[in-house]
Amino acid sequence: MSFVTDTTSAEARDLDPTAHEDATDDADLEEAKLDTDEEAESEDDEEEDEEAEEEDADEADEADDEDAEVPANGAGKAAGDLFRESEIAADYVEGLLDILDYDGDIDELVVGGRPVVEVVEGGDGRRLQALVGQRGATLEALQELSRLAVFRQTGSPSRLLLDVAGYRAARRKELAAIAKNAAEKVKEYGEPVRLEAMSAFERKCVHDVINALAGVESESEGVEPARRIVVRPV
Repeated sequence: MSFVTDTTSAEARDLDPTAHEDATDDADLEEAKLDTDEEAESEDDEEEDEEAEEEDADEADEADDEDAEVPANGAGKAAGDLFRESEIAADYVEGLLDILDYDGDIDELVVGGRPVVEVVEGGDGRRLQALVGQRGATLEALQELSRLAVFRQTGSPSRLLLDVAGYRAARRKELAAIAKNAAEKVKEYGEPVRLEAMSAFERKCVHDVINALAGVESESEGVEPARRIVVRPV
């Protein structure tokens, strides 16, 4: 008995160039599909990263909003501990003023359950403005350095608030006017109003004003340093 192997189909495939082309086309399509799937997964990952950044920024804003509601004991800290934090920060700021040869009186306070250091004009107030910087940028940096000085001595994070030459109080008034103006436009036209990019301190001031008004609401969007507030009709 003999066995005969049918090689016709195999030989036909070898001889038929279109068979190779079809196979190549199929491989190319499969590769293109894989590339498309990988691109889709990459886009999904990027979207998830952006959403995570948004959520982190939202949490930061929520933490800022909670500052006004923290109990007088500073979320568990004794009044003496809070005043100690303001003393440490005041010593740090005083050393900085000495290095810069700036005149200024320093007040150490505890306000609303948080340590506060205020640098008050003691001579030429124009020089103190250099510690504020454009839109308070330098002041925010000094505040972070002061908080770090407190942390190094106490080992505990601080919610210290630093103000120089009454900048924060004046800026609050400006932001209150901006927030009320935006609210009026929203009520008049029924369309959302997007404000300019602001720091966390500035956004909190605006949120506080909008939250006290009827018919409008506010939320933050974007990521630092371009994070801004959008005022919408309720």
